[in-house]
Amino acid sequence: MNRNSNLYTFIFAIVMVSIIASALAYTSTSLKDLQQINVNGEKKQKILATIGIEMSREEATVHFDEYITSMVSVKSDGTVEPSVNAFEIDLKKELKRDYDQKPQTMPIYIAKKEGKTFYVLPLYGSGLWDAIWGYIALEEDENTVYGANFDHKGETPGLGAEITQGWFGEQFIGDKINTKEGEFVSIKVVKGGAKVSDLHGVDGISGGTITSDGVTDMVYDRLEYYLPYFKNN
Repeated sequence: MNRNSNLYTFIFAIVMVSIIASALAYTSTSLKDLQQINVNGEKKQKILATIGIEMSREEATVHFDEYITSMVSVKSDGTVEPSVNAFEIDLKKELKRDYDQKPQTMPIYIAKKEGKTFYVLPLYGSGLWDAIWGYIALEEDENTVYGANFDHKGETPGLGAEITQGWFGEQFIGDKINTKEGEFVSIKVVKGGAKVSDLHGVDGISGGTITSDGVTDMVYDRLEYYLPYFKNN
């Protein structure tokens, strides 16, 4: 075949694309299990960090069960769904069930530390550009925040992306999700800053109003979902 012909160039391009595509597909498939192990390790790391246990991803994988004594899959009416593995629940997929009018199932991670019980609740919502998520831990009274951390997919660096910083999550510690009368009010991210005496508000992010509002909505919606479970238990 004439190597200078268009046909040769066309065939050569098809062969090279096929080889590269096959190599990429093989690499992706062969690394899938390892990728999932890393994802699960990071997830365990974030959950433990919410109750003040700071570990590497590898350490969190080893010690996770020492602190997380049980994982519960909860339905919106507060009942438990024992057939669902709580750790494997995909929050993004569960939230999409709203559009199909199908019931959601959400996980609760029940932790023990220094003789105390904590409830770690996963969060998932929308920021300015894409998804935001995180975890919030409640103390035994099911009202006081013990810890919180947040993450995002595409918020603006220096603005909305600041939700990943320790100072932002630390503001939630000690705040209450219910009033003294027992009314659920959640915790609001306040533009311009919350009052020192406000146990239901934290300071917003300067220039990150939409992301701050997204965190407010996310925390309210996800915590409200678990109220029937806490009432039942």
